[in-house]
Amino acid sequence: MSAATVEPAAQEPFNRRTLFWGIFASLLAAAGFFLLSTYAPDFRQPGNGGATPLSKSGVGYAGLAEWLRLTGEPPAMARTEDDLGTDMLLIVTISPESDPAALDRILELRQDLNTLFVLPKWQTLPLEEHEGWKMKFGRLPEPVVNQWLGRIAKTRIGVGQSKVRQLDVEGRLVAAPDELQWVADEDPIIAAGNDKAVLIELDDKPFYILTDPDLINNAALADSTKAAAALDLISRLQSGIGPSWSNFKLPDPDQLGDDASENPDKRGRAQPVMFDLTLHGAGRKYDLAKLLVEPPFLALTLTILAAAALAFLRGLGRFGPPRADQRAIAFGKRALVDTTAMLLRRAGRLDELGARYAALMRVRAGALLGAPQGLQGEALDRWLDSRDKDEVSGFTARAQAAGEAKNLTQMHEAAERLHDWTARRLGERR
Repeated sequence: MSAATVEPAAQEPFNRRTLFWGIFASLLAAAGFFLLSTYAPDFRQPGNGGATPLSKSGVGYAGLAEWLRLTGEPPAMARTEDDLGTDMLLIVTISPESDPAALDRILELRQDLNTLFVLPKWQTLPLEEHEGWKMKFGRLPEPVVNQWLGRIAKTRIGVGQSKVRQLDVEGRLVAAPDELQWVADEDPIIAAGNDKAVLIELDDKPFYILTDPDLINNAALADSTKAAAALDLISRLQSGIGPSWSNFKLPDPDQLGDDASENPDKRGRAQPVMFDLTLHGAGRKYDLAKLLVEPPFLALTLTILAAAALAFLRGLGRFGPPRADQRAIAFGKRALVDTTAMLLRRAGRLDELGARYAALMRVRAGALLGAPQGLQGEALDRWLDSRDKDEVSGFTARAQAAGEAKNLTQMHEAAERLHDWTARRLGERR
């Protein structure tokens, strides 16, 4: 009695409900891992210390974004191509690692929208002591900078050092950055000497190019004068003021006090500001995994998962009678024939069976039809052919076809013809 009670428990060491919830939790964890892995690049901030709006290194622009937030509306972040079509002043910060195709796409989408392009300047290395910081070790080669500049405008970085010590940014004098990066332009917004410019506007598009990033990056904002000048520069571009308005002076944010943050219009702003992140990898790739979990293919994915779930649930219960275990080697003549055929196939001897089957059928047909004793080979074939009143050389032709068979199909057809011929002759005799 006790043995019968213990046996079912030994057959089911785990509770079915426990197994079900364990499998469900595993599938849920796998689905969550797949989704997080698929969308991880979108959640990852491109703030690795480079020249991005989220970087807090010296060459980054997180300080400018925070400065604009403290003195007005928080700037938006363009993460997708749809965001790039928004009517805002877009600030595109270019780094040496940026995607050229993404820049071309920005130029295409922003044909009639105010856009400020900030060129790269420094070669940098990660600073091991501080994560997200960069250490500059020299200027970028001019061909590298010109490669980016040439995509935006038909101009090149100027050769030689500028002797200007100070720059006039909206009436505010600031110290010129080290190794000033400039271009030749006769009508600049911010001049760096005779026919030299740091900030220019294109004639045919509302595009602005800031050639030296050291006027608005994090390193520049450490200087209070440059920080105020950076705000003036952005305010001017927001207001859409061209070079012909060079005598116009915007109100000083320092003089406006708290009103500057409460009422941005007092600073002359006409457009909100948006920083571009697509150039630094945000929303760049659209892979196969996203296609599976987003419309229109989401419906197909859900259908496949539902079908798999139904098949799994159907397989949990038994359907039909239990299948009896079969012998590894079956009994009977058919099993013997199948086993022999398998051995011949594995041995590669099937090609020789046609002639041997024809010889076997010759002997069997002779015995069944009463051939004289001692007839063999061709003599027996001629005797068998004489038994066929409907066809000349009926047996010989069929035996020859069986011997010449090259594959299983031909061999099977020839064997059937030999068998049928023998059966008909035997029927005629009876």
